[in-house]
Amino acid sequence: MTDPAFDADTLRERALTTLTTARARTTLLTSCVEEPDLTAQHSPLMSPLVWDLAHIGNQEEMWLLRAVGGREAMRPEIDGLYDAFEHPRSERPSLPLLPPAEARHYASEVRGRVLDILESTAFHGTRLTEAGFAFGMIAQHEQQHDETMLITHQLRKGPQALTAPDPDPVPLFTGPSEVLVPGGPFTMGTSTEPWALDNERPAHRREVPAFYMDTTPVTNAAFQAFIADGGYDTERWWTPEGWAHIRQHSIHAPLYWHRDGKQWLRRRFGVTEVVPPDEPVLHVCWYEADAYARWAGRRLPTEAEWEKAARHDPASGRSRRYPWGDADPAPEHANLGQRHLRPAPAGSYPEGESPLGIRQLIGDVWEWTASDFLPYPGFQAFPYKEYSEVFFGPEYKVLRGGAFAVDAVACRGTFRNWDYPIRRQIFSGFRTARSAGDV
Repeated sequence: MTDPAFDADTLRERALTTLTTARARTTLLTSCVEEPDLTAQHSPLMSPLVWDLAHIGNQEEMWLLRAVGGREAMRPEIDGLYDAFEHPRSERPSLPLLPPAEARHYASEVRGRVLDILESTAFHGTRLTEAGFAFGMIAQHEQQHDETMLITHQLRKGPQALTAPDPDPVPLFTGPSEVLVPGGPFTMGTSTEPWALDNERPAHRREVPAFYMDTTPVTNAAFQAFIADGGYDTERWWTPEGWAHIRQHSIHAPLYWHRDGKQWLRRRFGVTEVVPPDEPVLHVCWYEADAYARWAGRRLPTEAEWEKAARHDPASGRSRRYPWGDADPAPEHANLGQRHLRPAPAGSYPEGESPLGIRQLIGDVWEWTASDFLPYPGFQAFPYKEYSEVFFGPEYKVLRGGAFAVDAVACRGTFRNWDYPIRRQIFSGFRTARSAGDV
């Protein structure tokens, strides 16, 4: 009997839905500002928004029209312009990029042809087409750039251009501050998730000693206590590299925060507001997260600890797709998809908690872990080395769990993100852990 989840019509509908959802988000992010804001570089860390727009179309053309559909190249002369490895972000404004109207037309024309390919593609026969992988990969790619473009919007100076309803208010969380995760083996990674990317594979057994994990991400109020206690001015909480970095760049608070008398304010998408005490702290780098954990007498969880807390079901011994089970994320489970433009208060989404009662492991903020970005045993690069393999090594730290800016198609219990430990413009927060033997 065929698994209904892999039925061709179901896969085709899923691919269509995820591609359509991604394009709607791309359209919003690139239509809410005027042309000068699309072509400007708002930070040397980010591309002009118009580069992202045409890059999305170019990747879709290369993988879905050319590789899957066997079609001739539409615009081969622009491939180099939109090759992320050929041109670092700081150089992209000086390139002869497609202007906004032409970039929109190109991406739209590619999508129209892709929908024809989707109608005729058999979801078997090659690794690219098996279970619609290539379509899922491109939907994830576009949503990842939608997250990148939202980061650019946050960096952009000027009036508010994006709005969204706030998450529902919740009573102040009064549950336990930490949860014991029992020791023992669990299955990490996946060999069965059809749209999982190469660095999530293959599934393998990991032995993880017992540890305690924070029930919720670290909040703004908790982080303010670290600041008030001189956390940024006390060298012993920092790694040597972290201490040198915050001294060199005069960092004294999370990115976008500033002090106004006795209160902390932040800038969020063009609006200045009081820092909400009960939200997970946002826009901190790995060094800041690590220093806070040391100050609190704790540590950052390893990547294996994080995934065990998020996926392992002690009752069945099985690793689930998500903390709440195998069902795709729904609004009651997690804060995803840019439907809100901020984290929900700590303790939100009880229906999304893990079997052990840990909340908000998916959505709200990316969570820094203690681990370097390394391949799993048996890793094989697919479909190209530049997605993961070239980034493996101690230069990058792993983040897990997604954020409010991340779409569900690009967020799983196995999904791995990575970045330099100095990065703060990303939607990053953290939670802490301690070994079960620690007092």
